[in-house]
Amino acid sequence: MPLDIFVPYWGDPALLKETVASVLAQENPDWLLTVIDDCYPDPTVREYFATIDDERVTYKRNETNKGITENYRTCVSQASEELMVILGCDDVLLPNYVDVVLRAHADFPDASVIQPGVQVIDETGRVVRSLADSVKRKFVGPKTTSPTVLAGEPLAVSLLGGNWLYWPSLAFRTDAIRQVNFRDGLPIVQDLALVMDMVLQGASLVHVPTLAFSYRRHSESASAATLSDGTRFAGDREYARIAAGLCRDKGWNKAAAAARIRWTSRLHALTLLPAAVFSRNTKAIRATARHAFGS
Repeated sequence: MPLDIFVPYWGDPALLKETVASVLAQENPDWLLTVIDDCYPDPTVREYFATIDDERVTYKRNETNKGITENYRTCVSQASEELMVILGCDDVLLPNYVDVVLRAHADFPDASVIQPGVQVIDETGRVVRSLADSVKRKFVGPKTTSPTVLAGEPLAVSLLGGNWLYWPSLAFRTDAIRQVNFRDGLPIVQDLALVMDMVLQGASLVHVPTLAFSYRRHSESASAATLSDGTRFAGDREYARIAAGLCRDKGWNKAAAAARIRWTSRLHALTLLPAAVFSRNTKAIRATARHAFGS
């Protein structure tokens, strides 16, 4: 059973090539790779894929730019295998990734989502650990040393307390991810929103601590750019309001409270406040202060 790997592409061609190379280098050859180019204005990308002589690799280009959310939907609609991944176009699979997720799926076939072990890298590929990652791993993420299935309100409380998932590393049962849809208007937090919608419908997640993925975090990412002026937090608050209502309607009062409190997100805003003050960016100061201390 091949793992269906999709890469919705818009970004640095050099990093995309590194991502593709990491797929080609997998120890387990049982995979299919489809890159969906969202009309990125660089002809060298098409030329690069023309040089790859591997029938498992497919390159497609949208006629017009659809945007990230619609390109995600395209990936889901085109999946043909039982298990799929929406891989970031600047992230890197470690050589054991396909083997780890296929084994987890075989061992836990009812789990809708698989989260393998992840390390964070910067623009240069150097392994880094930010304060936000450290806090989430220590206080809200699972503390398991072997594959563990998580589900229901406890999983919701954990995710809403601090989203410890690494979206591009997640493997999904294709039939399960098709039961929900990406929410419009939440481009930065749509990953958490989609997984939470799955959890609210009864989906389970298996956490596999085996390190298998390098998640790239760098200053030019969409989420980093929106953090710099505080606009990221507006999306956080809007989704927190939505999630609190959904959890309350389901009778998950602890999860609803976690969404309202969102303590790790507030702490993150608090750590950014000194830099905003130093830069004298009034918009950023107001946005981060509101998120850290507001209701």
